[in-house]
Amino acid sequence: MSGWRALMAENMPNMLAHEGRWEGIYRHQDDKGNLLDEHRTLTRCEFPDDGEFAYIQHNDLIWADGRKQHFEFGGVYRDGRLYWETDRFSGYGWESDGLILLRLDRNDAPGERYTEMIEIAGNGQSRARTWQWFHDGTPYRRTLCDEQRLA
Repeated sequence: MSGWRALMAENMPNMLAHEGRWEGIYRHQDDKGNLLDEHRTLTRCEFPDDGEFAYIQHNDLIWADGRKQHFEFGGVYRDGRLYWETDRFSGYGWESDGLILLRLDRNDAPGERYTEMIEIAGNGQSRARTWQWFHDGTPYRRTLCDEQRLA
């Protein structure tokens, strides 16, 4: 192992464990727990050896009514964290006690930000993601995502 992968293995080994393809369901809820939206997600996490990004994520979002969205973005590693800067969001991620934690500001929605916690199961075959959404510092929404690793 060399380059970005070696650096990630040494400094963010829990993040590296998320490499691969995942399938799951996003459930967005308001602050009272009412379902606002639900859709499938196909996510691919990759850690290239070289290039501009130490981490690249690909997301396909699929709704029951046939709507689809595709997003792809890369993260830069420095000082023990991954940093993202896209047209939709900017922020950083780190790991602590086996958890992946993200703090992201929405560039496409001023005043909005979210924190995300991701925990992979002990067998590495499933993971849970929880987002806490804030608008002007006040919590207003949650996103829950349960995913299974694809072969």
